[in-house]
Amino acid sequence: MTKTIRMADIAQRLGVSVVTVSKALSDQKGVSEEMREKIKQTADEMGYVKAVSKGRDKSHKSYTLGVIVAERFLSENQSFYWKLYQEVSKCAAKKSCFTLLEVINHQDEKEFAMPKILLEEKADGLLIMGSFRREYVDFLKKKSLKPLVNLDTFDGEGVMDSVVSNNTVGAYTVTNYLFDQGHKNIGFVGTRLSTTSIDDRYFGYLKSLMEHGREVNPAWIIDDRDRISGKIDYEGKMKLPEGEMPTAFFCNCDVTANLMMRKLKEAGYSVPEDISVAGFDNYLDEQLFGIGITTYEINTREMAKRAVHILTRKIENPEYYSGMCVIAGKFIPKESVRQIGFPVLFV
Repeated sequence: MTKTIRMADIAQRLGVSVVTVSKALSDQKGVSEEMREKIKQTADEMGYVKAVSKGRDKSHKSYTLGVIVAERFLSENQSFYWKLYQEVSKCAAKKSCFTLLEVINHQDEKEFAMPKILLEEKADGLLIMGSFRREYVDFLKKKSLKPLVNLDTFDGEGVMDSVVSNNTVGAYTVTNYLFDQGHKNIGFVGTRLSTTSIDDRYFGYLKSLMEHGREVNPAWIIDDRDRISGKIDYEGKMKLPEGEMPTAFFCNCDVTANLMMRKLKEAGYSVPEDISVAGFDNYLDEQLFGIGITTYEINTREMAKRAVHILTRKIENPEYYSGMCVIAGKFIPKESVRQIGFPVLFV
């Protein structure tokens, strides 16, 4: 059987982007005349046949959407990214599209291994779900002939489409709530520079501290994971402060908040009677000790819907660009935070 020649094949032959090939073949601006003629000549030589529309609405065309996620994010029994992927699959199905999930292990990421989804051309586009090493994402940007969209992470250079939660605002809201409940000494749990989400939540925490006239106490900033591998390290990293303890901790995610409650209990503290704990995400089905975690809920359904929409648009039109899309969440108070420092009124 004769292989169907695609724009990606022409792009690979000439060492240019699919966008450049698309512009040249459709006589759009942005390509030099010399390159346009070279692309058209190569297309003819390779036997490229432009797809002819059959009058069907593009919105009903079926695509296969690839999704990659780092293995470290799926190591827990309950993972936020499993939930997010499920939402992506549901949204894709509503568009008559299919999804393929590939888990990238640390070694493949370190050695710049191309995802099999792309290598074997199994997908029409790719969602990069969660943080990867910046060098690995740069590698994908350079080598991929398929459109890429970030989901729950963003591109530091601002050239890739991204869909993220409002992490900074959410963390700012949660920390403000802790202040409203009378807490003045508030710690942060999360390894900075390990993911963009943790960094953004740390910035929200800092903003709240500054507005309340409080300085950061380095002793109350606790790591929860290895910065390189990204794996949560309960024994090695999550160490309680020596000396004075804060009255509350804001944790970068619900999994970490859950573990922090366990760590405090092992040290003889009660939550929330002695120390309050707040998290981020609102996706855990079960919490330790039956205590609901005060948290900021991420709107995973809307994030998935937006990401699928952007990726399918980019598949249909390689020039489509939406930039960074920030999806609002909502604050949810639960039992893990108590009010302190207010006078008791007797009747």
